[in-house]
Amino acid sequence: MILKNQVEWALHCCALIAGLPENHYLSTKALAEFHGVPKEYLSKALQNLSQAEIVQTTLGPSGGYRLAKPTSEITFLDIVEAVEGKTRTFVCNNIRQNNPCRSADHCDTKPCSVARIMWDADEAWRSKLRSVTLANLVDTLAKDVPADLWKSSFEWVMART
Repeated sequence: MILKNQVEWALHCCALIAGLPENHYLSTKALAEFHGVPKEYLSKALQNLSQAEIVQTTLGPSGGYRLAKPTSEITFLDIVEAVEGKTRTFVCNNIRQNNPCRSADHCDTKPCSVARIMWDADEAWRSKLRSVTLANLVDTLAKDVPADLWKSSFEWVMART
């Protein structure tokens, strides 16, 4: 499975704006600059997050994005599905019907074994993403990112809100 680049971008952007004080917004331009990604493509991911009500947006010179709800209420799965959609990662085309050894009147009563295993794997993946919130990520980042980098990143963001 290969996810769109925008999934990574959306996750990082949500992590960054999670630290914004109340009533502060960060622009698409600043988010794109901070992460070194194309503004035009990032904009689409942010629009998807807005449509999914993960972020809220405002227009104007101090406009941009901020989280629409607390970090404890936003899961990785929410963000992934906002960008990628909610469809299964595996689509069964039932190619087992092409088996030349099958009789013409053979009827399958359940999905094939391959599809069931792939759907179980998809659900396990989604379950894991559902279990991790943006608050969990912020806690992990606070431990993993050196204090001076954490501070300078926050100052960089605040200078652009």
